[in-house]
Amino acid sequence: MTTESNRRRFLRNVTLGSVAVGGVLPLAACGSDDDTPAPEAPKVSYQHGVASGDPQSDRVILWTRVTPAADGEVPVSWEVASDAQFATIVKSGSTTTNAARDYTVKVDVTGLAAATRYHYRFAVGAQRSPAGSTKTLPTGNVDTVRLAVFSCSNYPAGYFNVYADAALRNDLDASVHLGDYIYEYGVGGYASDTAATLGRLSVPPTETIQLADYRRRYAQYRTDADLQALHAAMPMIAVWDDHEIANDTWKNGAENHTEGTEGKFADRRAAAIQAYHEWMPTRLPDAARPEKIYRSFDFGNLLSLHMLDTRNIGRDQQVDVTAYLQGLAHDPARQLLGAEQNTWLATQLQTSKGQWQVLGQQVLMSRMSIPASVAQDPGVATMTAYLTALQTPAGARTPEQAALVAQPKIPYNLDAWDGYPAARDAVLAAVKANDRNLVVLAGDTHNAWASDLTDSTGQVVGVEFATSSVSSPGFEVYLPTVPPAQLGGAFPMLIDDLVYADTSRRGYLVLKATAQEVRADFVFVNTIASHTYQAVVGQSLRTLPGAGNRKVVPVA
Repeated sequence: MTTESNRRRFLRNVTLGSVAVGGVLPLAACGSDDDTPAPEAPKVSYQHGVASGDPQSDRVILWTRVTPAADGEVPVSWEVASDAQFATIVKSGSTTTNAARDYTVKVDVTGLAAATRYHYRFAVGAQRSPAGSTKTLPTGNVDTVRLAVFSCSNYPAGYFNVYADAALRNDLDASVHLGDYIYEYGVGGYASDTAATLGRLSVPPTETIQLADYRRRYAQYRTDADLQALHAAMPMIAVWDDHEIANDTWKNGAENHTEGTEGKFADRRAAAIQAYHEWMPTRLPDAARPEKIYRSFDFGNLLSLHMLDTRNIGRDQQVDVTAYLQGLAHDPARQLLGAEQNTWLATQLQTSKGQWQVLGQQVLMSRMSIPASVAQDPGVATMTAYLTALQTPAGARTPEQAALVAQPKIPYNLDAWDGYPAARDAVLAAVKANDRNLVVLAGDTHNAWASDLTDSTGQVVGVEFATSSVSSPGFEVYLPTVPPAQLGGAFPMLIDDLVYADTSRRGYLVLKATAQEVRADFVFVNTIASHTYQAVVGQSLRTLPGAGNRKVVPVA
């Protein structure tokens, strides 16, 4: 599929328009006898589009942001219609916003019909927002669910063609964002070599630390036409990863935070979480605890999506390779989810009616251990030597080859579940105990993966489909001397549970669930350096329900 510039211009015109044509939303009750003229509405624009999120069968969050000409309280009306022309209004209301919430507007619209597409918009006086489309979740028997899965959208790294491509589809029920929706770095930081050329230098130019910094960073991202188009096209179910706060966040700190010099981490995290909930169409499970984001979404009796937090609420600090080799990662007390979230998830797995149990979370759960020699020197020669030794019959191996095959394997990424093996075993044990069909979604690595999920005994418990990134670079940047096709082909031979890898292309995952299978289509774009791009399905894989079938298999 090729997306040309005129198609892109259409998206921009739809999503970036600040005032739409047509009638005006009412701000006062009809039939009033009061002849007093209504106060003039503040002058505003809608520079950040509209969004919807956290759909349930009877409700959905609606979002926008107004940019006022002058500070002050801004009255905002909203309406929901069953048609794109807004001829049949099914819900309407009004609210206010101000600088305390960064002029964002969030409305939890209730009393909606299940499995229904709605259209919505906002207005301040005669100044109307662009319109958006959303959809409630189904109940009862459901034939098909389709989700678009995203991760790792770094504004200065390139254009959001991945978002643009998904926004053009008309077959999706919702989008799922697994985190790194923004990045915290300043100008000249991570993956920003071409930012000036592309006109995508970070705002603010410094690293985000204070509340105002995070608000400005979200505001920049939300001016992107492709992200606006995605949000306007469908509801989003989102969770944070680390870069919404700082790189390699854990419950009491982060790799990219210097306590004291950059203030208290607790203050930084609170600021980041406040900005996140202001700018994202999320529904707080507990208004008194904004750091609690894990929650579930039931698509009838077909699929239950459980969104997890592997970053902020329960994660113990990461270990390095030395500590791992000393066995410290295997401490049974080490937590990734935390005790409270673990208990909640176990209950969800036990009581959920969905045929498919899908975990939407950030980091790879599969076992991604690679030979120590490759971990130390991930070059073509080292990988070739190991794979040659592996493919040589045992009786014909040289002593050097025998040593290569016998060497230990170590996880390539200890920030993932590999750094918390006891925590992973606890989740997989709960899945086994309830005999559930498990599909895990992951992001974080900027590469695409598909793996079988095995427990500590080697039994396959479920599958993991990990999406590539929207724009952040993958192994093609970190291992530039290894041809991507060669690296992608080598990884499944190096890693026991890995079935598929793509280490060089930006893209997203389309998950299609039916009673017969869950299918993963890995969609890739050929560039993020130009607004003109091509999108292709690079690989399709699936898993089947029932004991003995819960593994990654080719599409029939």
